Amino acid sequence: MRAPPYDQRLARVMVRPLARLGISPNQVTAISLALALAAAWLFAQGEAAAAHWAAGLFVAARFLDHFDGELARLTGKTSTFGYYFDYLTGGLSYGALFAGLGIGLAVGPLEVWGVVLGVAGAAAALLSLGLNIGLDRQQELPPGDTVGYPGLGGFELEDGVYLLAPVTWLGWLTPFFVAAGIGAVVYCLWTLSRLVMGYARG
Repeated sequence: MRAPPYDQRLARVMVRPLARLGISPNQVTAISLALALAAAWLFAQGEAAAAHWAAGLFVAARFLDHFDGELARLTGKTSTFGYYFDYLTGGLSYGALFAGLGIGLAVGPLEVWGVVLGVAGAAAALLSLGLNIGLDRQQELPPGDTVGYPGLGGFELEDGVYLLAPVTWLGWLTPFFVAAGIGAVVYCLWTLSRLVMGYARG
């Protein structure tokens, strides 16, 4: 089994005070989802100042996403509901992000293509949610474990989301959105191929 990525290791250390405060893993997940949805709404405004706040909020939300699982393991509160809630939160968060970015950037050079790419990215994020659950079941992973994202050297593919904040603040949001939207579709198709090949071998 590969070592956890750096952000998860950091979350493992930072989550300990939450256990002493009596905060539940599902509450952490709900806060993460609320932050991500707020970020998506701010991105949809199509204003630079709102986008700067949105980028910080979304990065914080996705980092916080590592806290719920670590907290559940630390306190012995892993649950089936928490497993699905965490997956749903991830899918909705990324889906909302792409939708918000697509709406907000449609007023710029992307025009209608911003909306098209936003819809494609959101659909890919939601489809990937279901596909990853299917991979978990196919591989018969123990409760609390997930297939995760491809990774190398302590970093995962998903860690690219942390670039959202600096690229937004530096004014490079549009090319980042285009690359992320295409990447989300490619990742969805790759995940689908893994699931199909797994069933074919079975």
